[in-house]
Amino acid sequence: MNQAAANLSDREALIDQLRSLFGERLTTSKSVLEQHGHGESWHPVQAPDAVCFPHSNEEVATIVKLCAESTTPVIAFGTGTSLEGQVQAVNGGISIDLTQMNQILEVNNEDMDCRVQAGVTRRQLNQYLHDSGLFFSIDPGANTSIGGMAATRASGTNAVRYGTMRENVLGLTVVTANGEIIKTGTRARKSAAGYDLTRLFVGSEGTLGVITEVCLRLHGLTEAISAAIVNFPDVRSAAEASIQTIQMGIPIARIEIVDRAYMKAINAYSKTDYPELDTLFLEFHGTCAGVAEQVQMFDEISQEFGASGFQWADKEEDRRQLWRARHDAYYAGLAVYPGYQGYVTDVCVPISRLADCITETQADIATSGLFAPVIGHVGDGNFHSTMFLEPGNEAMFAKALELDKRMVRRAQQMGGTCTGEHGIGIGKLKHMRNEHGDGAMVAMQAIKVALDPQNIMNPGKVVDC
Repeated sequence: MNQAAANLSDREALIDQLRSLFGERLTTSKSVLEQHGHGESWHPVQAPDAVCFPHSNEEVATIVKLCAESTTPVIAFGTGTSLEGQVQAVNGGISIDLTQMNQILEVNNEDMDCRVQAGVTRRQLNQYLHDSGLFFSIDPGANTSIGGMAATRASGTNAVRYGTMRENVLGLTVVTANGEIIKTGTRARKSAAGYDLTRLFVGSEGTLGVITEVCLRLHGLTEAISAAIVNFPDVRSAAEASIQTIQMGIPIARIEIVDRAYMKAINAYSKTDYPELDTLFLEFHGTCAGVAEQVQMFDEISQEFGASGFQWADKEEDRRQLWRARHDAYYAGLAVYPGYQGYVTDVCVPISRLADCITETQADIATSGLFAPVIGHVGDGNFHSTMFLEPGNEAMFAKALELDKRMVRRAQQMGGTCTGEHGIGIGKLKHMRNEHGDGAMVAMQAIKVALDPQNIMNPGKVVDC
């Protein structure tokens, strides 16, 4: 028997063993395998050999131990909303779907923290917290799982005030590559006790272990919230207004830029009538007096950059409607060219270089001839471009790849990064060495080999091993 046949035989035996343990919670249905072979990115489907649905840390540990015995890859799966190919089973293997591990285990109101299983979604958590006076602050747009958000170091529209998952994860429960269950961190707000393993696993994209529980920092609901949109003559003016707002220390909760191409698409899709200009979406949190002061200060700053058309929303339903338009931008873009697919990319730069990076990127987009509107969390220097492409059009796809490459190199040359929140996966693996250098990549590879010597944990992602 050759090696390939031996590996296939081992994997079939593993699947039979898992089926005997998990029954109907182990599936090899073609449709389920395909669903677990992709996220929301442009990458082709790469399906696992089987999907297993555990209910506990111990069940995850059992799956990983059995996979380790046959050197079978393990791919953790949440809601499937990743954007850089993080859930692709590049070498087949077992997909561990954590959606049935969806229990909120404890909420500590006085300490403003909670512990949840990895399959809990952010909306589920905030609905549970609704009457507690607390909320979970990270909002990446999609209704993502908490485990997936920790694994990809997610952020979103609130990051400028409340931080990213890096700042809001206090501790983790992780199943390592040998099937051991470990806990990292504590509920204390700070610690100087040894290596910071929590931060090591946050953002590791399942390449070092499977995150099964997350201890989170929560925040108190504020007395007053006011949202607004405001128009600018061009993207540079909007970006410069954002930069000055941050530099002035105004504690703004959200500040999002949506370019005029996206605003036109949003109006057509959402049946709104916003001015089709480069626009900032904003939100202010605090006391009534504090919010009023923030609004006044921002108004004064924005007028210096030609702002116009302020529209305010103080009632919750009005705020939801305003932000719904922002969150529907991707689907609005798809509606411009029915049947097209979205190629989403992001970069992040120091805020002092934000206006330069966006305007140079827009000029590059115009030259490319692609429909690739820009949107971003400009309060922390992070912005996105979605390139809408005709399926099967190789010339258009090649243009998108080159545009993405130039966008990343531009950001890196400005002291930024190839991704502010989408992560590496397989899509941005090619940019890692240019960003970090040979020495840092050797260090990352050493960590990977030390924690996953058989390279079974989501292989082919984040680092080359």
